Amino acid sequence: MTYKLDNKEYYNNRETSWLRFNYRVLEEAVDESNPLLERLKFLAIVSSNLDEFFMVRVGGLKDQVQMNYNEPDNKTQLTPKEQLESINELNRENCEHQYEQYHQLTRCLEDYNIYMKKPSDLSSALQKKVEDIFDTEIFPSLTPLGIDAYRPFPKLMNKKINIFVDLVNDLGEQTAIVQLPTVIKRFYEVEDDGKTYVILTENIIEKHLDKLFKGYTIKRTFSFRITRNADLTIHEEGAQDLLIEIERFLKERTRGAAVRLEIDISSNKTINGSFLRNELSLNGDDVYKFDGPLDLTFLFELVSRFKKQLPSLVYRPFTAQEPKFLQDDDIYKKALKEDVFFHHPFESFQPVIDFVKEAAVNPDVLAIKQTLYRVSSDSPIIEALKTASENGKQVTVLVELKARFDEENNVHWAKELEDAGCHVIYGMNFLKTHSKITLVVKRVNNKLVRFVHLGTGNYNDSTAKLYTDMGIITTDSDIGDDAINFFNYLSGYSLKPEYKALHVAPFEIRDLFSGHIDKEIELHKQYGNGYIFAKMNSLTDKKIIKKLLQASQEGVKIDLVIRGICCVKAGIEGVSDNIRVISVVGRFLEHTRIYYFRHNGEEKMFLSSADMMTRNMIKRVEILFPVKSKRIMNELKQINQLYLKDNTKARYQKPDGTYEYVKNNYPPTNVQEELMKNAVVAAEKSIKYERNNLIAKVKKRFKK
Repeated sequence: MTYKLDNKEYYNNRETSWLRFNYRVLEEAVDESNPLLERLKFLAIVSSNLDEFFMVRVGGLKDQVQMNYNEPDNKTQLTPKEQLESINELNRENCEHQYEQYHQLTRCLEDYNIYMKKPSDLSSALQKKVEDIFDTEIFPSLTPLGIDAYRPFPKLMNKKINIFVDLVNDLGEQTAIVQLPTVIKRFYEVEDDGKTYVILTENIIEKHLDKLFKGYTIKRTFSFRITRNADLTIHEEGAQDLLIEIERFLKERTRGAAVRLEIDISSNKTINGSFLRNELSLNGDDVYKFDGPLDLTFLFELVSRFKKQLPSLVYRPFTAQEPKFLQDDDIYKKALKEDVFFHHPFESFQPVIDFVKEAAVNPDVLAIKQTLYRVSSDSPIIEALKTASENGKQVTVLVELKARFDEENNVHWAKELEDAGCHVIYGMNFLKTHSKITLVVKRVNNKLVRFVHLGTGNYNDSTAKLYTDMGIITTDSDIGDDAINFFNYLSGYSLKPEYKALHVAPFEIRDLFSGHIDKEIELHKQYGNGYIFAKMNSLTDKKIIKKLLQASQEGVKIDLVIRGICCVKAGIEGVSDNIRVISVVGRFLEHTRIYYFRHNGEEKMFLSSADMMTRNMIKRVEILFPVKSKRIMNELKQINQLYLKDNTKARYQKPDGTYEYVKNNYPPTNVQEELMKNAVVAAEKSIKYERNNLIAKVKKRFKK
């Protein structure tokens, strides 16, 4: 059979696919089934996502253009310049919708006596209160920056709000910039007659600029913000100490070239920003003008401020349940009997923390080894590892210093762990260690047992409440051997091990996927029941995509649940019509990676820290681990089916790469809500079972 694989029309461009994902996040701000404050929070997420996209993806493309690199991408055949043009067109549409929604939602707040206002919109009495706020809380921290022959254009901070000021006096015109200090709040509140008025700090400053520039008349003023290129190279080769190199890199990143200029034109629609554009070496396509406040991430703070006051405007509280298999046992006893499965945030992350905390103080534990990619700012895992070292355990921790935008945090933790006596390693040259694995070596009945936790998400107790992830704790001997070899490979000098059960990137995971797709094709030719299910964050790797296209053209049914970037176009007749792509965007961030191959009943299922992305499979140390327990596999298959039934938060990809909400014949189904309900029901059943067990034991004792 001749396969149709290489036509650029079969692929989505990575960057525009990501922008379509960010639009799906924006749709959650539009969705009236979400509470009002949660809708505002989704607007903040859109802005936060977009900042990183410009700092990394757009920054990288602009570097390529500047270096006259004109090679097209390997899927859609767009040059870097053409990709920037596509980004510009699609992102401007997204931003226009975002600001339309911002104005609509902030007007809705007025139904709850919360008003977003500028100082000039307030009564005289309230304007006086705002002026007092300026005089006492804002003015002392401001530093006006004049621009002339003696005072050059300042090096402005990345992502911070600035105020541009045109001044005039008898001697002529002058230009100045006022930066919003990071130490002051983004907004202030004044109250009157039961109403709360929220005033953004930049608007307060603009109103009182005359106090900063006495003797001058304020001719024109507006807020602006720049985004800098953060796609810089860490010089690993030749670095004697990567920790010191990372600290140098962090300083360098703050000085990256500007890649975007945002201007608030709400007070003056004629502003073009030409002076700023020239000073920052930007072109017209790099300038975004918004009829509203810049940096909508301030809505995170706004939501936090009012959610207790207006509980009906946020999601109903959900408490992560204790995993059903742990009601009657501690985690170590249970893992000796069978593999223990976790599904966060529906089930609590606390048992994973307790797994490390118990190991830290248990005298029978000899060693703890763990990889850390992103952890919370007040991490109980870090504290447990420090305690373990102080208690004489052998503690080895791989802290990935190159975790983007967490480098500074990870440098801090690496130093703390080293000071506590832990053996800290920083990863491998030119590879990020993205694996999620913990090994505890414990003496049980005079034998050493390896307890291994493997997961799809970070050891981060904060994000574990917001991201969907899965993990397993096992005492499987093959996985235990592999875990020891994995850590020895990272910490010492040896050839890459031959693993018995685990599959470790670079290269091995992609080879495994290719092999399983080929096998599914061959079995489908014989039995006609080929089926592949894969859930991940992003799909970009062309070799894997071509394999999936080949499988589709042979008739294998493929369901892909992909939250973000998806570079294959589904549903093209004769090409990808057996591929269905679904994206679920909802209350929790979908982060789980699940891979399933039917193999005519000889089913294979894997969980992983890796997406089907080239960077994950070739440029990172990742782990793909098998689901050996039939019980856990059956539970995962039920979860997978729930995702395919969702007709509330799921969107399907059309052949042109755009998305529409799923419509099917199932009753209204929101997969995340169903998983929350299932976790509560399972926990209640387990508690009831334990209660009945306890009553039976008591009755039996009394009979005796």
